[in-house]
Amino acid sequence: MSDRPDIAGTTGDEGCLRWVMAVPLALLHAIAAWFVYTALTIRPSGSWDDEAQAGINLSCVLAIATSGFALLITLLPSIRRAMGPWWLVPPILLGAIAAIRWVVGG
Repeated sequence: MSDRPDIAGTTGDEGCLRWVMAVPLALLHAIAAWFVYTALTIRPSGSWDDEAQAGINLSCVLAIATSGFALLITLLPSIRRAMGPWWLVPPILLGAIAAIRWVVGG
């Protein structure tokens, strides 16, 4: 074990952290993608179909919340350093799609 902080735990810890964090982040991305999918596939029968509109709104809110949670985890300095910047793309993209669908509505 090294007393120098620049050498201690550089490769082994990052590789382990990558695997440990990749699984929950991938699950959060999959959950957010499912909510985005449901928000995009629900079609109201007409302007009177409040239940379908409520389902779209709920799916969008849940997708934004899940993407936001994944984004917060990814923004932690130790996670971002180990995982890389491309892990920021899925929650931003899914959150943006859900926000656009929420604003556009049915």
